[in-house]
Amino acid sequence: MFGLGSSELIVIGVIVFLIFGAKRLPEIGKGLGGAIREFRNIKKDVTGKESEPIPSLNEHVKKQVVQRLPGAKQIMDLKKKVDKVDKIVTRS
Repeated sequence: MFGLGSSELIVIGVIVFLIFGAKRLPEIGKGLGGAIREFRNIKKDVTGKESEPIPSLNEHVKKQVVQRLPGAKQIMDLKKKVDKVDKIVTRS
């Protein structure tokens, strides 16, 4: 799933829990479920029709996730920063 292993997903889950707390987790789960549902609907539409796939399918799904999940943009920004730090550390 997006090149992430189980340990990375656990770390991301713990960070999300620490940032948002237990009260907002149901909202996040609901938003994530809606985003996954939207992705499946888009996938059905694309594969069901005999047209070329939408070139910006990933961008559309990314926008849907960011819109539906509270704090998703902050998490994506945090992941980018972590990736930058990882690149700097691995170069040394």
